[in-house]
Amino acid sequence: MGKLFHYLKPFRLSIAAALTLVMVRVLTELYLPTLTAEIVNNGITRGDTAYIIAIGSRMLLVAALGGIASIAANHQSAKVSAAFARVLREKVFSQVENFSLHEFDKFGTASLITRTTNDITQLQMVLLFGLRMMAMAPLMSIGGIIMAVSLDPALSLIFVTVLPLLFALITIIGRRGIPLFQKMQVKLDNLNLVLRESLTGIRVIRAFNREDYEKQRFQGANQDYTTTTIKVHQVMSVMMPAMMLVMNLTTIGIIWFGGLRIDSGFMQVGDLMAFIQYGMHIMFSLVAISFMLMQLPRALASAHRISEVLDTVPEIRDPQVPVPIEDMRGFVEFKKVTFSYPGAERPALYNISFSAGPGQVTAIIGGTGSGKSTLSRLLLRFYDIDSGSILVDGVDIRSMTQADLRAKVGFAPQQAILFSGSIRDNILFGKDKSDAEVVKAAEIAQATEFIARTPAGFASEIAQGGKNISGGQKQRLAIARALVHKPKIYIFDECFSALDFKTDAKLRAALKEETAGATVIIIAQRVSTIRDADQIIVLEKGRIAGIGTHEELLATNGVYKEIVFSQLSEEEIA
Repeated sequence: MGKLFHYLKPFRLSIAAALTLVMVRVLTELYLPTLTAEIVNNGITRGDTAYIIAIGSRMLLVAALGGIASIAANHQSAKVSAAFARVLREKVFSQVENFSLHEFDKFGTASLITRTTNDITQLQMVLLFGLRMMAMAPLMSIGGIIMAVSLDPALSLIFVTVLPLLFALITIIGRRGIPLFQKMQVKLDNLNLVLRESLTGIRVIRAFNREDYEKQRFQGANQDYTTTTIKVHQVMSVMMPAMMLVMNLTTIGIIWFGGLRIDSGFMQVGDLMAFIQYGMHIMFSLVAISFMLMQLPRALASAHRISEVLDTVPEIRDPQVPVPIEDMRGFVEFKKVTFSYPGAERPALYNISFSAGPGQVTAIIGGTGSGKSTLSRLLLRFYDIDSGSILVDGVDIRSMTQADLRAKVGFAPQQAILFSGSIRDNILFGKDKSDAEVVKAAEIAQATEFIARTPAGFASEIAQGGKNISGGQKQRLAIARALVHKPKIYIFDECFSALDFKTDAKLRAALKEETAGATVIIIAQRVSTIRDADQIIVLEKGRIAGIGTHEELLATNGVYKEIVFSQLSEEEIA
């Protein structure tokens, strides 16, 4: 948790102000019992009304000062804790944005969401109560002990027995609670994972009539989390009753022995009243500490989980001295590239070598699992290769910054991902382009026809995940998004699969003119989509089985010929 404290540096003045105000409140709380003792000893016992009014007025002023200090301290504490949580969320989000796909796989989406929301909220609450209570409680308990000793050193010996007992209780319960809180956060991750999968996959679940199965999965994860939570609170619930029992027994002891000292003439009634108040301050301060310690184990577990994210060094990082990219032409070259996914038994790609130049359409085809989409992920540097090199204009992509590389690439993925917002926003996706350029990109992507049918045209809203449009419409918008910023390299990763043959043909004809001066890489399953490509690369089990035009491969390559005959009739082939 200490690693995260340096994010509090920008708020040092606010923290200092909060602690100062807390100190003012503590001083007022400690001063009031002394004034109470003075009223009882010198005013009530003597019947001096003027003295009672004078000291009472002073008590009102002190109480008002303490109230104002308390409100201001709470305001500063809330302000600091909320700002701290905001900074942490920004840091975690920025760190996750830099993760490679391997780090995403390692943590899991559900866990990252939990860490960014629930875990940071836990730290925010602990900081909030910490500035309010943990700063006040030690000052109050120490000040209360000092004031109690100044009133009656002999009676103060009662705390010598009580305080070690309280600290022992807090330590024992805290040690049992911390591991359980850590387990509880893991169980919450699993619960979020099951819930997220059930919500995002609701169409598949209903299509296969698996609602009951998913209910059982959720009930299992929910029961697991509930059981752990109950265990945690069973342990922590012992703390408060035990503290209250000790506190009440202490009060009885103070009154008992204090009464004996009053009877012996060593103590006045007002001093005993003040002593009881100081004893309550000390006890309540320790109760506040125990309350914080009930929250601290969970906060420590959350801090550890957040630190795991922030301390993770992304596998893919920009070079310290990147090669500047000024006028990229878009010439792509793979040189003996081998790549394996983490934990895989064999390489996904092995000894891959080919080149793709501007003005040239390079198509990649192969069976499922042959490594087609892996090529696009490597070119975009979502993963780093095991050996070999990938060059763009003769420069290894590992020598460029990721931003420079991806700024020159237009990517339309197999699974079209859209975001909540308008159609125009999804096509632009943060790019500064004119309305005319947006319309042109949509026209080339064959999207204007269905956009014109929407109520507000390009201003029509897209639901989360694009749930209010069809798969083919989503793919056309994803293609328009790749086209609008006119990159030097285009990657179309099976993004024509949801299009009908007529739309596919019209789209490819429009693309040919638009991308004439760029490097175009098309990854496809359909032969009809890639048969006119300048070169076709055939992949089989991660290796290149052949490179050539459609006619050359059809005449010489058995793997390609098998793919063609499985899709086209003899008339279509001829």
